[in-house]
Amino acid sequence: MASHRIAPENTEERLIHLALAGGWVWYALGALYVVGPLLGISLLGMVLWRRYAAGWSPGVVAPNAIPAGVWAWIVGMMAMLIALWMGHLNEELSAAQTLKSTIGWLKGWALLAIFPMAGACLRIRPELVIRSFGVFALQTLVLIPFLVLAALAHLPPKLFVSPLQILGGPGPEFFSVYLYIVDPSNGASRWQFIAPWAPAAGMLGNLIFVLASFETDRRYRMIGLLTGLLMCFMTKSRMAMLFLIVFPCLLWTMSRLSRPRMLAAGAASAVVIGVLADIVITTIQDGIAAFRGARADSTRVREALGRIAIDRWWDEAVIWGHGIVERGPHFVEYMPIGSHHTWYGLLYVKGLVGALALALPLLWSIVEMLLLSQVSWLGRVALSFCLMLVFYSFGENLEILSYLFWPGLIVLGIALRPVDEGARV
Repeated sequence: MASHRIAPENTEERLIHLALAGGWVWYALGALYVVGPLLGISLLGMVLWRRYAAGWSPGVVAPNAIPAGVWAWIVGMMAMLIALWMGHLNEELSAAQTLKSTIGWLKGWALLAIFPMAGACLRIRPELVIRSFGVFALQTLVLIPFLVLAALAHLPPKLFVSPLQILGGPGPEFFSVYLYIVDPSNGASRWQFIAPWAPAAGMLGNLIFVLASFETDRRYRMIGLLTGLLMCFMTKSRMAMLFLIVFPCLLWTMSRLSRPRMLAAGAASAVVIGVLADIVITTIQDGIAAFRGARADSTRVREALGRIAIDRWWDEAVIWGHGIVERGPHFVEYMPIGSHHTWYGLLYVKGLVGALALALPLLWSIVEMLLLSQVSWLGRVALSFCLMLVFYSFGENLEILSYLFWPGLIVLGIALRPVDEGARV
């Protein structure tokens, strides 16, 4: 396909391009964790202002109506906030702690509703989001040799912690600037790029790979795919590399379910798998064992944190959860209970209500995008992102990384627009 330039055409697109293309600059300033929520609040402000001013202010065009799929996310994230307040009330936590947690919700879970709303309601083209992310991928590809040389030269891994940490956040790692990190388990170098830890950078690499797969410019597509691959391997994230293996086949299959040949092939495959069930089960078990054994210490900590979270959720706070995270004991390296797993974390902190508040809108989006993916490339992009969210929900806390994967949320919102608003061309 011929190369063509995609430039921002309005205020919202300029802000998105600035946030994405300036990603390394924001990271170098230690401001990346601030930029994501600030962008989300700015886009939300545009939606609200234009909705209010369209009737009387000349030149202000009313935003698109909020589609049902986005309402599902809005209701879900508001339910998440109610669960947070109820958990604090039941645990008799202070008003100051409740305010702090509410601000944390605004910088985390709320973004899972705000960015899809912005994508659905504002004039944002998916091609602009993909191209702007491609510019970031190009910058990353250029910087990778220097990051590798820094490790080979044994330069200090951490450069500094930004004074913006005073604004508050999950921890200093969200405001720290690293050239690379050293794995304490084996002394090898790993790279976390602009993320707070290496597996999160692997998730970012997966997102770059996914969006680059739908880039119309061949050069940017190759740059994005290569950058995504390198990031996944340099982070040494098992989940990132596994997603690279599973994603192409899974998307190809799911986006063709309506085709008679695919249905016939699925029926034939079911028969073959049934005949070879023992071999298939053994192969899967061996693969799981190899996956777990690749980083045995990490697997042990993750599983222990999960067991503690589930036991304490069930025994102490089934409906509303405990309201806040709690540091775990020594044998899990004092990691917060429920960390490294979205569902365990939700059950522990926000109870059954919190888990359903994420599960239901995510399921809605998957079903809607599965149907759309049969006829539209935009549906396939959004379905890919939804699958990535589901995949990483079992290895990361999604809300804490929403400031990184927000481009996918915007594309999802664009895909959720009704057909008559031109989103599904």
